[in-house]
Amino acid sequence: MAKGPGLYTEIGKKARDLLYKDYQTDHKFTITTYSPTGVSITSSGTKKGDLFFADVNTQLKNKNITTDIKVDTISNLLTTITVNEPAPGLKTIFSFKVPDQRSGKLELQYLHDYAAVSSSIALTTNPTVNFSGVIGSSVLALGTDVSFDTKTGNFTKCNAGLNFANEDLIASLTLNDKGDSLNASYYHIVNTLTAVGAEVSHSFSTNENTITVGSRHELDPFTTVKTRVNNYGRVSALIQHEWRPNSLFTISGEVDSKAIEKSAKVGLALALKP
Repeated sequence: MAKGPGLYTEIGKKARDLLYKDYQTDHKFTITTYSPTGVSITSSGTKKGDLFFADVNTQLKNKNITTDIKVDTISNLLTTITVNEPAPGLKTIFSFKVPDQRSGKLELQYLHDYAAVSSSIALTTNPTVNFSGVIGSSVLALGTDVSFDTKTGNFTKCNAGLNFANEDLIASLTLNDKGDSLNASYYHIVNTLTAVGAEVSHSFSTNENTITVGSRHELDPFTTVKTRVNNYGRVSALIQHEWRPNSLFTISGEVDSKAIEKSAKVGLALALKP
C-alpha cells in the first residue's frame, strides 16, 4: 500500500478497476514502439460499429520533464507537459488542445504522508477552478472534490469521499452529484489468485439503486479471468492473456439476461509493446 492517503481519484479505485477496467464492446488495437533515444510512440485504433477512430501519441522524457503529444483522426492535437517533483512531493501538469483555444489547463499535485492536494485551473478569461484534497493515511482517508465556475459563480461539482484500507480489504463511501447520489464500494483479496468487488449506487432524485458485483481470478501467471453482473441482468466476462511482457490480448463479452434474444456484445483488444 502507498505510504500516504493518495489523491481523491484513488478513493474506490481498486473496486472500479476490478468491476470496469478492460471491459469493452469495441475492437481496439494498440502498438507501442521505442526509439534508441528513449522516445515512445503509441498508435491506437478503435472500431465502434461502423466508425473507426485512431490516434498517435508521442512521449518524450528529459530528466524530470515528460512531454506527451497526441494527434487523432479529427485533427485534434493534445499536448501535455508534466514536471515531476520540481520540489519534493510536487507535480506540475500543463495541457492544451489545438485548435480549441479554451482548452488550456494548469494542474498542481502535492503528495504528503498525511495529505494529498490536487488543484487545476482552466487558462481562460473566466476559468473553472477545481480543487480536491485528502487527509489521513494509507489506512483511513477523508477527501473532497469541488469545481467552481467563475463565470456563473456556481459550483459545478461537489463530491466527498471516505476510504478505509488494510492489507486485503478496501471499502469506500462517496457522495457525488452535489449530494444527489451515494456510492459504496468494496474490494477484497480472497487469496493470492482471487479478488472480489462490489459497488452499490443510490440516486436520491430517482430513488433507484444499481448493484454491481464482480471477481478477478488468475488462471496462471499470464492469464486472468474477470466476471461481473448487475441487478439489471447484465452479465459480463473477459479473459486477458499476457503472451509476452507488457503485450496483452483481451476478449470480453456482455449479455442481457433479461433480453436473451438480443445478440451478445463482444469486444477485442490487442496491446503490443516491445
